[in-house]
Amino acid sequence: MAAERMADTGEEPRRAMPTTTPSAAPAVVPSAAPAGPAAEPPVPPARPLDPINRDILRILQTDGRASIRSVAERVHVSRANAYARINRLVEDGVIRGFGARVDHERAGQGASAYITLKIVQNSWRTVREQLQALPGATHIALVSGDFDVLLLVHTPDNRALRELVLTRIQSIPEVLSTRTLLVFEETDLGPRPDRPAELA
Repeated sequence: MAAERMADTGEEPRRAMPTTTPSAAPAVVPSAAPAGPAAEPPVPPARPLDPINRDILRILQTDGRASIRSVAERVHVSRANAYARINRLVEDGVIRGFGARVDHERAGQGASAYITLKIVQNSWRTVREQLQALPGATHIALVSGDFDVLLLVHTPDNRALRELVLTRIQSIPEVLSTRTLLVFEETDLGPRPDRPAELA
């Protein structure tokens, strides 16, 4: 939703850290060597997607429960061909999984927020591991700009959100400061049949 629909409830930096990173320094770069966890295995180069594969992706993004037979009929290939193509998309890492789009409020998660974090230089992979373990964390991104990490969380209520930010996130040693943007309303813009130009 538009930025003006979000409330900025920024937190002040909680403590000074023993780091020489100046405030005007560029954001952490993903290619920097991590201090601690082993480096991730290399990802194989992606193969070009032909129009049929793009159509398959549209169908599965719109309806992750679509059967192989249904997909094959809609893209006009055999079931074996559709099965092989979907397997290849999974193996190539194009399809990372199959899931449901959830209305978080109706699922009992009434408070949502985007949280921005400034972190110690070269600590992205360490911080990401700890953020992934947080309850309600649904999206994590390393970004450029005035902060380093953008985190989307869903919690049962504002009290749980406050606990998550002040107790869990700010206790991560590599996190220098956080700022919380409450989400008042959100709309899922996932692929829909009425947007045929996607993935074109």
